[in-house]
Formats: sequence, C-alpha cells, structure tokens
Amino acid sequence: MSEEIIPDVPVASDVLENEEPTVNYSAMSLAELADMFQKLAISEDRMKRSKEAEAIKSAFYKKLLKEKSDAGSTTEVQEPGGTEEEAVSEQETPAAEVQAEEGDSVSENPFDEIERGFKALYNAYRKEKAEYNRQQEKEREHNLELKEAVIADLKALVEKQEDVNATFPAFREIQNRWRAIGPVPVQSFRNLNDTYQLYVEQFYDMVKINRELRDLDFKKNLEAKEKFCEAAEGLAEKENVVEAFKELQKLHEQWKEFGPVAKQFREDIWNRFKAATSVINKKYQAYFEGQKEQYAENLAAKTRLCEQVEAIAGKEIKTSGEWNDSTKEIEEIQKQWKGIGYASKKENQKIYERFRAACDKFFERKREFYAAYKDEMNDNLQKKIALCEAAEALKSSTAWKKTTDQLINLQKQWKEIGAVPRKKSEALWKRFRAACDEFFNERDKQAKPENDFYGNLKAKKHLIEEINAYVLSDDDDVNADAAQDFADRWQAIGFVPFKEKDKIAAAYRDAMNSKFPDMSRRSRGRAPKSEKERLMQKYLKKEQDIVTYENNIGFFAASKNSEPLIRQMQERIDKAKAELKELEQQIRALDSAEDSSEE
Repeated sequence: MSEEIIPDVPVASDVLENEEPTVNYSAMSLAELADMFQKLAISEDRMKRSKEAEAIKSAFYKKLLKEKSDAGSTTEVQEPGGTEEEAVSEQETPAAEVQAEEGDSVSENPFDEIERGFKALYNAYRKEKAEYNRQQEKEREHNLELKEAVIADLKALVEKQEDVNATFPAFREIQNRWRAIGPVPVQSFRNLNDTYQLYVEQFYDMVKINRELRDLDFKKNLEAKEKFCEAAEGLAEKENVVEAFKELQKLHEQWKEFGPVAKQFREDIWNRFKAATSVINKKYQAYFEGQKEQYAENLAAKTRLCEQVEAIAGKEIKTSGEWNDSTKEIEEIQKQWKGIGYASKKENQKIYERFRAACDKFFERKREFYAAYKDEMNDNLQKKIALCEAAEALKSSTAWKKTTDQLINLQKQWKEIGAVPRKKSEALWKRFRAACDEFFNERDKQAKPENDFYGNLKAKKHLIEEINAYVLSDDDDVNADAAQDFADRWQAIGFVPFKEKDKIAAAYRDAMNSKFPDMSRRSRGRAPKSEKERLMQKYLKKEQDIVTYENNIGFFAASKNSEPLIRQMQERIDKAKAELKELEQQIRALDSAEDSSEE
C-alpha cells in the first residue's frame, strides 16, 4: 500500500530499557522500598507500572543482600523468580502462615520478617499482573474476532454494488465499529489492517456514490490527516527524542484508521506526513547511534575498573593496614562505577557480574584474613596473660639477680608476641608493667653497695660523656680499639634503676653510632678470629638460650593461661637443640679439616 511507513530504526523499547531510572532506589532503606512497593500495588494504574515494580524489587534484594553481608549473616537471599504466567500456578503461603504462631520462637535473623513481607507483596502483585495480562490478551483475541467480522461485513458491502443511499450509511457504521474496537494481537495487526484498508479503498473506487458525499468524506479525511501532519511536525521540535518517536508510532496507527483523500491531495498530504516522519526518524537514529557510542565508552570505562578491582583482589595482602588501604581503593572504585552510565543491553549485565565477582572475591579474602587474624590475636592474648601471671608470680621475689634476668627475658618475649584485641591491649600492658615495676622498684630500694644501681647510672653517664669527647684518630685500628674498649667498659658496669634502663641505653647507642659510624655494624664483642671461634660462640649462646627457655617453662607451669606460651617455649627448645646439633657437626668438621691439614 502507498501510505505505509516502516521506520528503519530500532524499536523504542530497546533504548527505553537502558535508560536510567528516574528514582534513586539504591539510596532507600529496605522499609522505604517495601512501603513504596505497597503503595504501588494498591494504586489505580498499578498494572501499567510493572517496570517500576521490577525496579523496586531489584533494589530491595540488592539492599537486603548488602545489609546481610555487612551484618555477617549467612542466610541466603532468594528473589521471587519466574514469569508472571508462572505466578498463577504457584501455591502462595496463606497470610496466617506468614506470621509466627503464638508461642513460636522468633527468628534470630532480623531480615527474615521484612523479606517474607516483601515477598508476599510482590507475589500477590505478580499474580494480579499475570491475570491482568491474560485478560488483556483475551480481550485482544476478542477484538480480533470483532474486526474480522467488520472486515467480512465490509467485504460483503463492497461486493453488493448497491445504491449509495443504502451502502454509504452502512459503510459509515462499519468505520465507526472498526474505530471503536480496541487493540488486537501484535502478530495479527499488520495483515488485519492491510485487509481493511484494501476493502476501504475498493469501496471508494468501486461503489458508485454521489460525488457530493464522496467529496465531503474526502474533505473530512483531509482535515484529519492535516492535523496528523501538524502533530508530527510538532514532534520534530520535541527535546525528548524517544518520547517523540513513541508518539509518532501512535500517529501512524491513527493515520491508517482514516480513509483516502481526494486524488489531487493524496500525494501531497502523504509526502508532508512522510517528511515529518523522516525528520523524527533521523533524530531518533542519531540519538540511538549516540547511545551506542556512549554505551561503548561506558563499557570501556567499566572494563578498566573491573581490571583494577581484579588486580587488587588478586594481590598478596599481609597486614591489617594493607587491607584497610586496599578497601579504601575498592570503595573509591565503586564510587566511580556508580558515576558511569549503562553499557549496552547485551553487555551491561555481563560487565556488572564481572565487577561484582571481583569485589566479592576481595571482600571474601578480607573476611578470611580477619577471621584468622582474630584467632591469632586471641592466641596472643592468652600468651600475654600468661606473661602477666608469670611477672606477678616474680614481683615479690628477693632473688634480685635471677629474677631480674627472668623479668628481662619476659619483656623480650612480650615484644615478640603480636597484637592483641585493642580493647584489652592497654589494660594488659599496664598489668604487666605494674608487676615489673613493683619488683624493680623494690630491688632498687634494697640495692647493696656492691650493686649500686644509681652509682651504675652515674658511671654509665660519665662513660657516655667520654665517648662524646673522644677525638678520632687517623688510624682506623686505633679507633676500633677505642670503640671496643668503650663497649667492654659499658658491659662491665652493672644494672641501673629499671626506669632509667631504656633511656641510658638509647643515649649510649646514639653516642657510639655518632662517634664510630663505621663500627656501628659490628657486634659489641670483637669478631671471632676464626670460623671455629665464631661457631663456638654461637654454640655457647644457643646453650644459654635453651637453659633460659627451660627455666621459663618451669615458672609458666603455675599459670592457668600458660599453655600457649609453654607450647611456644617447647618449640623454641626443640629448634635450638636441632641447631645446637648442627653447630656441633660443623665444629667437628672444622676440627677434622684442621687435623688433615697438619698431617
């Protein structure tokens, strides 16, 4: 037929489905989303708002999943699925069963109730929508039958070839009946409409009607089609191209409802309507192409963000600080993601699933780390409690030298133990420090002349002054001897008051490092003259370590929380004995080598 336009552009729904929602559902709470859905479900136009209903449902379950994840809940979130047609066959839970029976225990999961309530609302709406769609489809099928009957009557009217006075009123009545009938199934629309138009044109061409009535009918059709042209031309100025395109489709449907105009106007009126249509189609095509370019840019930007998250999720992270820094990076990337528009309908879900999978992998690894980290801190807590109990058991001792060595060893172990829960860290340290301070304060009060702690402090301060006043020689060996002499004299001086220990030791190190920078990397004793001497020194040191560890086990045994420390001490003893055995073999090997060389 001549008056038919088939726009060579994508259908509007393909673009509309990718448009961003006008309501920011993600900013709403679960309660707000449930309330919004309930209001929608009772609104008069609820059957025409199915896309909005699905958007609210999607936002609700995303929010529910996120809040359950943040709360550490293990309950799986399951969205109500299936099509609207399947909703009718589902057996819905009676309202009385949704609520707990009197006396039943309330679910420990705070999200269960709101999830059940929302699911009941949604399933009721979905069932109603399915029924509504069936009624609509049934009505379209009925309309199809009615229009087929109209066409049959029109065909019979054309074939009768009766006098115009009899046929024209009947034709008008047929036209009115046709226009009054509602929509038909989409697959039947084109063929049905073409058949109707064919018989309408045949009626005008074949029936011998009087020119006056014919011209009057043509005039009315021309007036109607001129209004359609004006409406189409007005749509060309509309900013919302998608909306203009949708309204244009309606104009085309209405155009086909009217019969022809006088022959001298047919081509002009059609060309005018077609020209307005072409303008809108071109703008729509340009808009659609622009959307495709934007979708491609959005996809590229989101792909880069996916790669960044995947890199972070896959890298090795060892400390809590590194996890915190990486989490901030992920959160910043997530903000960037939200600022990027949609990708194409084909790619949008895929890229989102990739991004979500990378984020999930990162946060799952983080949860595993902190679960292990928490166990480690609790183990450290038990170790430090055992150290506190050991220090408290020694604080009243008067075996000054032995207990001093034991407490110093406990302090070294304290530093080797890792972090404990923050809420208990400070109190635990104060407890340990108080026990140590009580012993050392009493020791300092009871100091004998041969163990004058304050005299030792004075002697060490004087030695530091000597180090600072030393004038370096040009001979490196002389300086090395001087440095060794200062170190030997420092070691010869006894203990100082416990509170001054760290301060005076730091002052000594600073003085030695400043005056003898080249010697700072050497040990306090002279380097062994041979490999055998070095091994012997290491052997003697390892024997002393074993004695200390075994001694520690002795006074840890009285503590109820000492099991982790005893286990740790035993591991150290076993390791030290293995190293001792290896050192012994190395020394014997050197002895054998020396004997062979002498022979």
